[in-house]
Amino acid sequence: MNKLVSLCLLFLALAFGVAAGAEDTPPVLVIGSSAPDFCLPGVDGKVHCLRDFASAKILVIMFTCNHCPTAQLYETRIKQLVSEYQNRGVAFVGINPNNANAVLLDEQGYTDLGDSLAEMKIRAAYRHFNFPYLYDGETQKVARAYGPAATPHLFIFDAGRKLRYEGRVDNNPREALVTRKDARVALDEVLAGKPVSVEKTPAVGCSTKWMYKEESREDEMRRIEAEPVTVKPVTADALKALRKNSTDKLLLVDFWATWCGPCVAEMAKLETIYRMFRARPFDLIMVSTNYPDEQKGVLAALRKAHASNTNYIFGATDIYGLMAAFDPDWNGADPYTLLIRPDGEVVYKVQGPIDDLKVKRLILANLPDDDSYRGIQAYWRSSVYGK
Repeated sequence: MNKLVSLCLLFLALAFGVAAGAEDTPPVLVIGSSAPDFCLPGVDGKVHCLRDFASAKILVIMFTCNHCPTAQLYETRIKQLVSEYQNRGVAFVGINPNNANAVLLDEQGYTDLGDSLAEMKIRAAYRHFNFPYLYDGETQKVARAYGPAATPHLFIFDAGRKLRYEGRVDNNPREALVTRKDARVALDEVLAGKPVSVEKTPAVGCSTKWMYKEESREDEMRRIEAEPVTVKPVTADALKALRKNSTDKLLLVDFWATWCGPCVAEMAKLETIYRMFRARPFDLIMVSTNYPDEQKGVLAALRKAHASNTNYIFGATDIYGLMAAFDPDWNGADPYTLLIRPDGEVVYKVQGPIDDLKVKRLILANLPDDDSYRGIQAYWRSSVYGK
């Protein structure tokens, strides 16, 4: 009897697991299907519905997002599509399908922003989006109806709102290597009243962040909070070396103190930055300007912030001598924060609270490309430095 009960329970668990898996990963909309209805909030503060685009000859639904580096590399190309085709009766709508709480911090090593509606507004303004940008992450009802596999993923509908093409923008995220502009070909064919020669293509990019992935974010935070937190005394010579930065990493160096309210208040921002970029050649160095005999209190504050980055405390009572060792021009006020390149160049320096969005963008513009995403530094350097 016990074996029978166990087998029944196992069957139910497997059946539930299959059903849950099928629900969590919806199928991609089939060619020939009607456009699923939607009414979603946009970055412009308005609600946009499918019916609002009824007069367009063609409707392009583009599932994209903020955090994905592939989506970032396609932003300019998507804007070019909009500019070139909107006067030919083609309407474009961008939809972010991601649940903002399902994006892990270690998935944000190539972005300044997450995928919330508030952050979408910032990105749309910063990159001058020329299309409605809507948020579906709250319920993901629309995304489940369309089934975008990754971002970006395009769906092209004809005048009768029948799906004629779904898939990628073109055949290579690296624009210089593109040999077929799939979305353009499909648009031209539909406009000409011809059959679409290639109706489906794979959409390469970051996988859609469905709601069930929120558990992964919670697990990530539990792992982070379990990491050890330490603090070590630092000498004048070590501070001189820190300023020169002879390492191969981009360093964000922050001087703070337990008695400094703004310092403690911005710890959460600094730790978020560290957790986003620490898998890349980047490090956060926090240096407490407290006296050596205050190390216990410093450690307590760091542990409260789960500050598992590199932490130092002044190793001598000559605090002004230690400050001068790092920077003779520093007047000693906390917080004091610098972003230092491996060649010693300071690309950000502020006495007072940091602008964390500006810091993130400078980090992205100064981190070299790696084997994961070639070309992403150029994207950020062009937006941050106008190059």
